[in-house]
Amino acid sequence: MTDIAKTEGGTTVSHGHTPLFVTLVGVWLAVGAFILWCAMAASGDDSAIEWTASLNPGGWMAWVLPTALFFWLVAGTLVTFTILAIRYPETPKLGVLGIETTRGDRLFISLLAAGFINLGWLALELGPQYLALVVSVIVAAAIFRFA
Repeated sequence: MTDIAKTEGGTTVSHGHTPLFVTLVGVWLAVGAFILWCAMAASGDDSAIEWTASLNPGGWMAWVLPTALFFWLVAGTLVTFTILAIRYPETPKLGVLGIETTRGDRLFISLLAAGFINLGWLALELGPQYLALVVSVIVAAAIFRFA
């Protein structure tokens, strides 16, 4: 699906993926707006967003704003990596793990590592949870650089 357009200096090739990008980003932004609307509705008449208020009172799962934002950001990361994979195809590289990995593989390994780091941080009571986030980001940077 390649569109060819003529320009003054010659022929320019565009990939024609713009509708996919607009759709992915549009859906992601719409979900973000819905999350914020739910948070505002859960807060009631207060002008400030209540972080611990349930976004679906009486629902089967206790969705609160931080949980919803976390999953929204993970979805945004997946959208970004999808766009990168379409725009800039890659070849797997061999890193210190001894296996060939792509950007998506390294993202998956980083998310798994972050989950285990955060769970271990909680289990061992090592301190404030935001420090586990800092460690997770450092580990993810190392995975993307060396893995």
